[in-house]
Amino acid sequence: MTICQSCGACCASLRVDFHPAELTGGAFPWGDGVPPAMTVPVTAAIVRMSGTDATPPRCAALRGDIGVAVACAIYAARPSPCREFAIEHPACARARRRHGLPPLDSAG
Repeated sequence: MTICQSCGACCASLRVDFHPAELTGGAFPWGDGVPPAMTVPVTAAIVRMSGTDATPPRCAALRGDIGVAVACAIYAARPSPCREFAIEHPACARARRRHGLPPLDSAG
């Protein structure tokens, strides 16, 4: 199990905005795109993963218990901010701290 399959803190801490071109129906090398039902419109050029702006935030695609075992229901089709996020990003340590988890290093 990788760190991100046991953590999930970023999915329950960060707002996830992206371009509507990443929604289902696009031609992507990684899959079909994000299901529109899991998003909310922000502007004509931005959609947001449902739940990521809630209080407390929790992405609609997140399954499981943070810090124990988690999975993304749309992992193959996840949006670009999720694809680009890495444990080396300072926001990872902040998200983990928010959930009472210790920071990680890139070795894991």
